[in-house]
Amino acid sequence: MKDTIIIGGGPAGMTAAIYLKRFGKNVTVIMKDCGALGKTDVVENYYGFNTIGGCELVKNGMEQAKKLGVEIIEDEVINLSYDGDYLVKTANKEYQAKTVLLATGSNRSKLRVKGFEDYVGKGISFCAICDGFFYKNKKLAIIGNGKYMEEELNVLKEYTKDILVFTNETSLEVEVDYPVIKSKITELQGNVKLEKIITKDGEYDIDGIFVAMGTASASDFATKMGAEVSNNKIVVNTNHETNIPGLYAAGDCIGGILQISKAISDGTAASLAINKYLKNLT
Repeated sequence: MKDTIIIGGGPAGMTAAIYLKRFGKNVTVIMKDCGALGKTDVVENYYGFNTIGGCELVKNGMEQAKKLGVEIIEDEVINLSYDGDYLVKTANKEYQAKTVLLATGSNRSKLRVKGFEDYVGKGISFCAICDGFFYKNKKLAIIGNGKYMEEELNVLKEYTKDILVFTNETSLEVEVDYPVIKSKITELQGNVKLEKIITKDGEYDIDGIFVAMGTASASDFATKMGAEVSNNKIVVNTNHETNIPGLYAAGDCIGGILQISKAISDGTAASLAINKYLKNLT
């Protein structure tokens, strides 16, 4: 049992890990890669560095945390649940913790095709656990190609067997027992609600779409847990705690100025709050 699992290893998550470890807590960071910061070639506005690469900065933080004894697991988190304790499921293993900090940034994938924005909430969903029930015995489409899509698909098949998997010209990374359409999606159509997916090779009548492209974002996990989310940002109080006790969020996923310095401040504040919360549990 971990005291805290931090999902995301960027400036907010790793800063929180460093502080929590210094407080004597059993903390684990689970991260897949350098995240959004890894896509930044040069950082020129961070104190103490004339210039530094984004991924290099992330790796420096990882090494600093490792020297303190922070456990860092490089894996993809595909689900988060709570049953007295938090259960974090990755592509390869499951971990339990008393608290969780969401710090994966803000990266909910959108489908950049005509009609997408028109049908969000009108046939397009991002959470199988939240909305799957409303499509019992309906014809569904799920868009994605990896472990996160597979996890969402496992939820949806409890409600309907009529499911099409759309990879949108990406390679399917997992095995599925449902029809797979690989061609590019070009348009979504309907009247009041979504009714049809158009690809460059055909048309498909559907009742709903579940979007599970790439990896799950912090807001995806928060939504599944029932935490408050507004405009794709997790709502937290002054202690960086969500409306669910023991579930915290920091960094870009809570909005505000999307800067490294702000993310580090968030991580620091969240770690202080988590440490206080854990003390009150004992």
